[in-house]
Amino acid sequence: MDIQSVIPHRYPFLMIDRILEVEQGKWAKGYKNVTGNEWFISEPNNNMPRMMIVEALAQLGAFALTSSERNLGFLSSLNGIEFLGDAYSGDRIGLYYEVVKSRKGFVLGKGGAIVGDQVIIKAEEIMIYIQGPS
Repeated sequence: MDIQSVIPHRYPFLMIDRILEVEQGKWAKGYKNVTGNEWFISEPNNNMPRMMIVEALAQLGAFALTSSERNLGFLSSLNGIEFLGDAYSGDRIGLYYEVVKSRKGFVLGKGGAIVGDQVIIKAEEIMIYIQGPS
């Protein structure tokens, strides 16, 4: 699937490299490859800021609920976010977002991010407002 034909995010704010699987309206899986050329990577740690990974989860959540029409998702609220590790230059971050409920443009979901077999972020609630094409 072509991510850029579904959500309007572009470099430098597109935080998803590939969508692996989607069950429309239920869940989505994707990933982000972290490279040393990313604008947010800096010495000495070379890690991706944790909130940028949360943004990647929010983008994936917006994707999980959209159709092939261009939509814009706004991150509305977060709750129960646990930071358990980091992602560094050279890592592939596996992303998962599950829709818990959707009503009147608001999508409540949960998700997580992994590197290898280590969970680095758990998100109990990520709320997104989906605005359709104008």
